[in-house]
Order: sequence, then C-alpha cells, then structure tokens
Amino acid sequence: MNDEPLAAVIRPATLGPRSTRQALVRWGSHTLTIGGDAPVRVQAMTNTDTVDVIGTAIQVKELAQAGSELVRITVNTPEAAEAVPHIREQLDRMGIVVPLIGDFHYNGHRLLSDYPAMAQALSKYRINPGNVGKGDKRDRQFAMMIEAAMRHDKVVRIGVNWGSLDQELLAALMDQNAARAEPWDAKSVMYQALVQSALASADHARELGMNPDQIIISCKVSGVQDLITVYRALARRCDYALHLGLTEAGMGTKGTVASAAALSVLLQEGIGDTIRVSLTPQPGEARTQEVVIALEILQALGLRNFNPSVTACPGCGRTTSETFQVLAKRIDDHLRAMMPVWKGRYPGVENLKVAVMGCIVNGPGESKHADVGISLPGTGEAPAAPVFIDGAKALTLRGEGIAEEFHKIVEDYIQRRFGTELTTPP
Repeated sequence: MNDEPLAAVIRPATLGPRSTRQALVRWGSHTLTIGGDAPVRVQAMTNTDTVDVIGTAIQVKELAQAGSELVRITVNTPEAAEAVPHIREQLDRMGIVVPLIGDFHYNGHRLLSDYPAMAQALSKYRINPGNVGKGDKRDRQFAMMIEAAMRHDKVVRIGVNWGSLDQELLAALMDQNAARAEPWDAKSVMYQALVQSALASADHARELGMNPDQIIISCKVSGVQDLITVYRALARRCDYALHLGLTEAGMGTKGTVASAAALSVLLQEGIGDTIRVSLTPQPGEARTQEVVIALEILQALGLRNFNPSVTACPGCGRTTSETFQVLAKRIDDHLRAMMPVWKGRYPGVENLKVAVMGCIVNGPGESKHADVGISLPGTGEAPAAPVFIDGAKALTLRGEGIAEEFHKIVEDYIQRRFGTELTTPP
C-alpha cells in the first residue's frame, strides 16, 4: 500500500499560461486587452444584413448585453461598408460600449481603401489568407489590408479556415509530402497547411511593418480532435494571442457539446485568448444563445465568473415533487435577468453560489458549500426545509410559502453582502 500523503499526489487542476503578447483593441476612448494576463474574451457575430443599420445595431446591442465583449459584423459590399460608421454611431447613442470587428473576404482590400470612415469605425479586421486573392494578387491585396490596419491603428485577426484554405499552399505541401520517403497522411498535411498559412501571413504582416502586438491568429476547423491538434501545434510555434472556435459547431445539443469539448481542453492547457461558439440557431432561438454557451464554458472551467451559479440536484425517486426544480429555475432565471442591473449595484455578485436541493441525501452538504442553500423535503421526508447561509444552518422553512421565503432570503443576502454605499448622483 502506498503511504504517500494524498496531498502529494492529488493536486488541483492548473490552467497553463496563455499567450505572452497582448493586443489592444481600441474604439473611441475605450480599450480592450486581449492576450497575456487579460481574461479570455467572449466574441460573437451578427447574422443580420449589415446594410440594415438599425437591425444590426439592435442585434449587436443584444449580443453585448448577453456578455459578448467583441462583436463581428459582415462587411462584404460597398453598401455594407457605408453602413458601418452609422452602426457605430447608433451603438454609441445607445450607450453600448463594445468594439466592432469587420469580417472581410475577397474584396476587403478594396473596401478598406475606398471607405476610410468604415476602416476607422471598426476596431479590428478579420482577414482570411485563403480569400485575399490568388497568384500575384494575393500578396498585393493582403498588403493593402495590413497597410489599412496600420494607417488606422487597428488590430487584425489572421483567420485561417479549413473550408477556405489557400489551395496553392495546400497543393505545394501535398507535392512536398508525396516526395517524402514516408509520406504523412492527408489530414496531417492539412494541419500543416493551416498552421503554415497563419504564421506565414503573420510574418508577412510584420515584414510590412505591423507591430506583432496588433496580430491575433486563428486556425478554425469543424472537428473537435482536429481543432485540438491544430491549436496545440500553433501554440508551440508562436506567442501571438489566439482566437478559438469551431468553424461550424452545429445546432442545439451537438453544437453546444462539441464547442465545450474542444474549447475546454485547449483552455485548460492555457491555449486561447478569445473564444466564439459558432452555434447554428435553432428556429426561433435567439442569436445570444452562442454567447450564453461561451460564458458557461469559461465559468465552468473557473476562468471567469459572469453570473451567480445555482446548483441543483438531478432528481431521483426520492424527489418526486417538482418543487426544487421549479424553485431552482425561478432563482436562476431571476439572477440572470437582474445581472445587467446588479453588475453596477452589487460588485462581485457574479461570484454568488446558490444551492437548491431536493432531498436530505446531498441537500444539507451541498447547501453548506454554497453561500445560500436550501434542502427541500424529498418524498417521505418531514415537510421542513433547512436553509444554510455561509456554511451554517440559519433557519428552517415550513408551509406553503417556502419558495417565496427562500427567494427573499437570497435577495436579502445579496444586498447585505454585495451592496455598496454608492448613491445615485443627482
């Protein structure tokens, strides 16, 4: 039997170091830091027609209020380019402090040159090396986009996708591979092409005079294991800030699980500085769902806290009553709904932990681990619900109004613990 103390062999999971470079995304008087010691940032993208200024601004507002710290919009036509400054103005009027990213493909060099107001209104440009041109045009058109970024002091994301990979580069690497004594498999060559395309483009940008701190890189694919493999290789070969995300995560449960599986592995290893969950919205589903999932991934990993957490048991034969389920949902919905107001009023409230449990087996223990917890009576148990505050039993609730009383206890706890002496200025 091994007598080594458990403390020597069981240690808390640690998160690896992130990129060493920091990119500063600026707009107006605001600055958002990406990379280095900055927290992992959440990004989302609109699916509106950018020409629709009001509709796009409203969706950007919704995404930002849901927790997205950067929002990307499509800039694909002259009309879209003309709309961008007006979208920025509309957001400023609404008090929405979020940077806009321009998503460029095929004609970005021309739009950035012809519409300087658009180039200035954006805070960051997304450039896809596979879609900037072919042959001798590629370097010239890429240079035009980099020069625009330097002229307007903007950050760029060099975003490589396996669905739009530089075919000339891929063909050249395939030819090199065929000449090897022991050729790699085709997928390994594709991995190499993704990483090489991103890094070669970053090198070219630096040769043109771009500060390396203005560069963010991504190499996005749709497969979980593919993404993990590519980003591990990418992280070993550069110190740029990295943007993570599956190119197309999918819909519903599939997209949620795939994103959580891929991003969690990489984030746990210290790889990734911004993330996006590219979720296909289900019919009638809000675009903000992709933001909610991204926030939950970061919070589950303990990287950031955005909303108070509510722990609730899954239920079993001991908990035939739905009371604890209804109460848990009610508390969770209320906490999330109030966060836009509480962020300023109750600093630190996002760290609150509430437990709503359904029987005596794990109820008291989980409740003690939470800031505020309740153990509702399970099947056959006495109709009493002990409430625990800061790890100690505070009182027992009984009767028909348990849910309402516990809701009030949570509200009072928040005011008492997180309230400030700040008053509304006249």
